[in-house]
Amino acid sequence: MLTVAKGANAALMFFLELGALGSVAYWGFTVSPNWIIKIVAGLGAPAILAVLWALFAAGGGENATYALHGVVRAVFEIAWFGSAALALYSAATLTPALIFAGIYAINAVLRLIWNQV
Repeated sequence: MLTVAKGANAALMFFLELGALGSVAYWGFTVSPNWIIKIVAGLGAPAILAVLWALFAAGGGENATYALHGVVRAVFEIAWFGSAALALYSAATLTPALIFAGIYAINAVLRLIWNQV
């Protein structure tokens, strides 16, 4: 049963990563009435986040170009997912941002407890 829960938590992490990219894209497409700014921000912001994730955190650090570990990894994750929650707050309201941040926090605590980081 615990194996299933650990697998579900790992899958949740993947969906949180996708949700972060989607949140930033949503923010980008709502940031301005100017269509050029919408396109640049809506496509550029998630691209920047994706590059940062690939460089420093992909695959729990196993697939990252410059893998981060320990406290530095935790700070990076909090900043990365926090930027997505802030973008969601900026584009929508506080409730979806808090839900996203709360789900991430629960996922992170479970990953620490189950040594999935």
